[in-house]
Amino acid sequence: MAEEIYSPDPLMIQESLEEWVMTKCENWRDYFESNYEERFEEYYRLWRGQWDSSDSQRASERSRIISPALQQAVESNVAELEEATFGRGKFFDIVDDTNDQERQDIAYLRKKLNEDFEMCKVRKAVAECLINSAVFGTGIGEVILEEVKDMAPATQPLMEGDLQAVGVNVTDRVVVKLKPVLPQNFLIDPVATSVEDAYGVAIDEFVSKHSVELLQEQGIYREGFVESAAADTDLEPDQDLTIYNDDKVRLTKYYGLVPRELLEEEGVDVEEDSMYVEAIVVIANGGTLLKAEANPYMMNDRPVVAFPWDVVPGRFWGRGVCEKGYNSQKALDTELRARIDALSLTIHPMLAVDATRLPRGAKPEVRPGKMLLTNGDPREVLQPFNFGQVGQITFAQAASLQQMVQQATGAVDSAGIAGQVNGEATAAGISMSLGAIIKRHKRTLINFQQSFLLPFVTKAAHRYMQFDPESYPVADYKFVPTSTLGIIAREYEVTQLVQLLQTMQQDSPLYPVLIQSIIDNMNLSNREELIAAMQQANQPNPQAQQMAMQAQQAQMEFQQSQTNALNAQAAESQARAGKISVEAQLAPQELEIDKLDAITRNLKEGDAEDKEFERRLKVADRLLQEKKVKGNTNVNDTNRNQQPAQTSQRGVQGPAGQDQQFANTIRQLGGEG
Repeated sequence: MAEEIYSPDPLMIQESLEEWVMTKCENWRDYFESNYEERFEEYYRLWRGQWDSSDSQRASERSRIISPALQQAVESNVAELEEATFGRGKFFDIVDDTNDQERQDIAYLRKKLNEDFEMCKVRKAVAECLINSAVFGTGIGEVILEEVKDMAPATQPLMEGDLQAVGVNVTDRVVVKLKPVLPQNFLIDPVATSVEDAYGVAIDEFVSKHSVELLQEQGIYREGFVESAAADTDLEPDQDLTIYNDDKVRLTKYYGLVPRELLEEEGVDVEEDSMYVEAIVVIANGGTLLKAEANPYMMNDRPVVAFPWDVVPGRFWGRGVCEKGYNSQKALDTELRARIDALSLTIHPMLAVDATRLPRGAKPEVRPGKMLLTNGDPREVLQPFNFGQVGQITFAQAASLQQMVQQATGAVDSAGIAGQVNGEATAAGISMSLGAIIKRHKRTLINFQQSFLLPFVTKAAHRYMQFDPESYPVADYKFVPTSTLGIIAREYEVTQLVQLLQTMQQDSPLYPVLIQSIIDNMNLSNREELIAAMQQANQPNPQAQQMAMQAQQAQMEFQQSQTNALNAQAAESQARAGKISVEAQLAPQELEIDKLDAITRNLKEGDAEDKEFERRLKVADRLLQEKKVKGNTNVNDTNRNQQPAQTSQRGVQGPAGQDQQFANTIRQLGGEG
């Protein structure tokens, strides 16, 4: 399928692999030199404070001073990012699968990576990449595999333990290092925006000749004579230094896609059927092939990481601090140089001389103790004069231009952004100013972490897993950054926490949490010890906790006993009310029984008994009717007079008392009968 799509260039058939690679690299270098090289060299000079004749803005300019405003901006921004990344000690963390219950492998891998990074001085290399990014706009680093010998003092018993030999244990192992790359030594496909989507990238630089010979001896590079390279100032780190041409080799390392047939011609086994193969090609002095192989890494990634300080849409090369403050810095330098040139005309004494009245051969120089000979009165022949005074407006202009540099770069120091962060503004104004500055730092920090730091840590972990599996567990781990606040942001956060701390009492549960947050954001040498002591102090005392539990249990028992007593009283009251209700319901029935008993008592047999029963019955009915009429009358009187209801026990038994009176009357009738 690849043969049907890809038709090789007839010209390329005649060229070798090294010629194809060097042609690509030369074309990419031409693009870099025509678009970026001159500007990057000027940014470098401004950062270093080195004067060049091309930096002058006026033909009459004599002064060569360069203001340190841009230097301060670069160092301030880089220091902020370094503090945010490495200020807490560890600069990355590992996230494992949520289903994995074993966390020991994560702790071991984190500790092992930190130890190896510290041994390989990764922090120093990352700091250099940050400097390059701030100056040139893009930070580039090469991930290098290196075989080293770990040497440790040791003893070994001899002669069955009678003697001990003192020596060194040597262990061969593979380490991963980060090598910063300057922009003039890095070549990339011009249409690419990142290392991953480029056709390829190349690192073209001078190296020591002995390093190449050692790699040839180890079998990493192919055998062959490598001579010293010709001079090329474009590849040198500093063009102002005298070039040293002996014992150095121009080494071009290409990482990218290569036509498959060119690799096969060099005897490289290619397993893929694609027309392009991801490969590594190393060439010495532009024509000697030292290494050619398909990408040997298990993730098939390129050993290069890069990030822009500030992203330029559609471009690989970013926008750095020097580019942001370039115009303000040039204007400031021009202002300072003009003032210094003017001072030389206004401060140093000058003389107006009548040349016709000077002796022949006289030199009218001015110096202490100098004797000037004149033909006539010196006051008429010599006259001191100057060109006026330097305007005071230049001081304000220089201060404004320096403030413009600070505003353009986002750098803050004691002299930066006057009136906003140095005590001349209110607290709200300072918060607003620092908030805007912190946002700019946070933006660059996140870009650095996602594009450079985490990819490097991931590539390094994969290299260790592949080439040192005995020391590193092989698994899919995800790395995350641990620090996201620089020193300015942390100081700003501490101020806010202190203000919040003043609004609450010390017995509040949030009080120790805020204290711990304040200590955690401070740059204290014993910060970890203070946090551990606070956590230990916040843990409850077992004895005090037991006593508190006992007191709480006793209080609960007391409350339960009070509840039981109240429940018993309520039950007694309910029983008494039930008894009264039952008695009230049984009273009418008892009256009916007494009524019948009274009517039927002492009745005689015969007709007289029936007549007596009827008479008593009529009397009882009449009494009942009178009682009913009287009861209705009392009800009407009560509603009319609005008498309050009686709630006493006697009032409740009132109807029962009337029924009892009626029963007595019935009994009297029975006795009379």
